[in-house]
Amino acid sequence: MSPAPKATAADQIIDVVLHLLETEGFEAVQLREVARRAHVSLATVYKHFADRDEMIVAAVEHWMATHSFTAMQRPQPGESLYAGLMRVLGYVFQPWERNPRMLEAYHRARTGPCGHRLDAQGVAAMQPILTALFERADPTYVEDISLVLNNLTYALIGRFADHNLEITEILPILDRAVHRLTHDNRADAAAAVSGGGHRESGPDSTVIASLATPFRAADRTQD
Repeated sequence: MSPAPKATAADQIIDVVLHLLETEGFEAVQLREVARRAHVSLATVYKHFADRDEMIVAAVEHWMATHSFTAMQRPQPGESLYAGLMRVLGYVFQPWERNPRMLEAYHRARTGPCGHRLDAQGVAAMQPILTALFERADPTYVEDISLVLNNLTYALIGRFADHNLEITEILPILDRAVHRLTHDNRADAAAAVSGGGHRESGPDSTVIASLATPFRAADRTQD
């Protein structure tokens, strides 16, 4: 068996940033402290990351790829819309429940200058699943669900970051919302997963992408 590849300086920096985020919090991540703990020079840190914001976003991207997005699977035959949506939300929120400081880091990183990268990562991971789940859904129905979940999810994350909501309360609230969005719209929810009705195609990729980004900061300045 060949030996594991040696960690690069960028890997060492990311490992230190993640350790600080998970153990001491967002404010503990400072460039000089990261360089010291990673046993690299400050110049080396700047060689790999333009600034603190980019360094933290890169670390959060790595964490999300490792803990949230690798397990995602396409809908199973017969899976209801409610079950499929909650499965996707579970992929994202359950790791955060085990690592609450990473949710705060995610929230703060994605409202910064490089935050669009986290949105793009989430869309890339979730869009194939949501496209299959809503394959024959009415686009208006998808837009309505997207609007409700986008705003509700971001509001709940913000309340958590402001220390006004426990992290374990988020999924149950989303569960109730998703149940009402699907149960009270039985015909549309059933058509989304069974191909009912006479539509030849479902919503376009733009509509699905909006649903795949339930963490969008509505007030973030666009680049």
